Order: sequence, then structure tokens, then C-alpha cells
Amino acid sequence: MEFTPHAKRAFHLQSYGPAPSIDGVELVELKRFADDGGTLTELARLSDGRTAAVAGFTLRQINYSELAAGAIKAFHLHTRQTDVWYVPPGDRLLVVLVDVRQGSKTEGVRVRLVLGHGASRLLRIPPGVAHGVRNLAEATGRIIYFTDLHFSAEPATCDEGRLPWDYAGADVWDVTRG
Repeated sequence: MEFTPHAKRAFHLQSYGPAPSIDGVELVELKRFADDGGTLTELARLSDGRTAAVAGFTLRQINYSELAAGAIKAFHLHTRQTDVWYVPPGDRLLVVLVDVRQGSKTEGVRVRLVLGHGASRLLRIPPGVAHGVRNLAEATGRIIYFTDLHFSAEPATCDEGRLPWDYAGADVWDVTRG
């Protein structure tokens, strides 16, 4: 069968294989306990600032961030800091990760995943992995995140830099259709 020239140019095969992964990025499934009155999700058990769920991570700061409906916050990048993100199950945030570490075995790999959306998970984001988020919901989205460095707004000690929101292509923020 022959397709029209326009259809030929647009045609592609959908991938059903495993999603790409980035070295050092870890997604940890959490237990969510429910009863008649609500739910409880244990985010971390700490011993001297270390959590068993995310090996090698020492907690230094806990932050809470809100994201307006439809907003995109991207891309953030750290040279030393590891982030561990948690999005409540009732929220729905699209996370985009890009490995920008020169010489990394996953250099250039781009990963998209949804946090929240009924699941309780922690996402570990190592230094050198650019990360951003889009709120897919019609209500404010929330992120609770843990860091292994204290935040500093002072240029000499600040570890948070930025890349343009469309660094990985503007279409990376589109909802997959089809």
C-alpha cells in the first residue's frame, strides 16, 4: 500500500520497548497506606541524615514548591547537589530529565515521566542532570524535595543554574497524543 506524500513524511512507529534511563537517576516506589479516614505515605526513615530508600544520599534540606496549573519550570541544573523529589499522588506533574554530563555513559539521554497521578514515588536526580517540570493538572501542583546541600542565593556559593525551558525542544513538554 502506498501512503500520500504528506502521510509518508509524518508516519513513524511507536516504541513499545523499555523507556530510556539516565545513569544515577533512581525512581523509588513508596508504600501508601489507606484506611477509612485517609492515607499515609512514609517518605523517608532517617539515620544521621541518611535514608535507606536512597542509598548514599545525606539529607541537608527539605523544600516545598508549588507550581501553577499549566506552568513549566525548567531547566534547573546543579554541579554538586542531588535532589530527591516527591509529588503527592493527587497531583500530576510531567518531569523531563536530560543528562548533560560530558562523558557520562548516558550523556544526552532524555527521559520524560509523570510523578503523582495516583503513585507514591521518590525521584533521585543526580548533579549534572538537567531537570524541569510541567503541571499537567488544572490545580496547583506540589513538590516536596530533599537536597544534600543547603541552598545559597549568593553567586559565589549558589549551586543552582538554569538552561532555557526549551533546551530539549519545545515539544518535550507536549502531552503525548495518539
